[in-house]
Amino acid sequence: MSSDTTLRTADEVLAGIDLTGKTAVVTGGYSGIGLATTRALARAGARVIVPARRPDTASAAFPSDAGVEVHALDLADLDTVWTFAEDFLRRHGALHILIANAGVMACPETRVGPGWEAQFAINHLGHYALTNLLWPALTAAGGARVVAVASGRNPDWTIRWDDVHFTGGYDKWAAYTQSKSANILFARHLDLLGRRHGVRAFSVNPGWIRTPLQRHLTTAEMVAAGWIDAAGESLPGLFRTAEQGAATQVWAATAPELDAHGGQYCADCRLLDSPPTDEADAARLWSLSAQLTGLDRIA
Repeated sequence: MSSDTTLRTADEVLAGIDLTGKTAVVTGGYSGIGLATTRALARAGARVIVPARRPDTASAAFPSDAGVEVHALDLADLDTVWTFAEDFLRRHGALHILIANAGVMACPETRVGPGWEAQFAINHLGHYALTNLLWPALTAAGGARVVAVASGRNPDWTIRWDDVHFTGGYDKWAAYTQSKSANILFARHLDLLGRRHGVRAFSVNPGWIRTPLQRHLTTAEMVAAGWIDAAGESLPGLFRTAEQGAATQVWAATAPELDAHGGQYCADCRLLDSPPTDEADAARLWSLSAQLTGLDRIA
């Protein structure tokens, strides 16, 4: 994805949109494209709540008058997801925007919770649980949007149905692409279930951006991939800015022209078609996620 200066930023997407009186939750909203998303939504008038694994670090990213609240949440620990959601529902009547932005990429093999593979657990299952638990607030909003931040899509990507947690041998990139496929399938089925309640869902590809998401990759790996040179500098024309990367998720969360749409995969502030096989796989993933988390509150 090119860092073409013609790409819109999140602020440009929100130009003319007043989010005063709206409440948004942005997971991972204190770093990278999440931080750019949070700042843009707050500047447009929204009250933005940032669930953070490192609340002190997150709080330091925002001035006291930024219109942003930070609360503790670790997507790898469902007990903290429950605690965050219960606190949110006590304090807020409605949730207008939920952006499932937080994620981890190509990490060493890590087990969380009951032995879950970390990328699938953090990138997908934690967000699945959070959406289920915040469902009363989403349905109360009257036109809420849920945005799952995925990645570029490859038709060869799949869910490893017989071993989603890679107990039979770990591959960090296969685990990552599985989790990003899960983001796309999650949004597709959530929209199918949620549209009669006025809740629409989208998945987005933000493009290539250099952020802390790449923290588990070595310089040698990124040089070999053609992302950076030996000095650690980004190769020209490859990466976009965080503000440009945040544009599509902000667009999916707020654009009035999307009121009659949902379930689609988006890139560069436009809708892309999903493969026809998505429906069956999306329903299958939803059932598996409900089984693993013990949550299935959306019908």
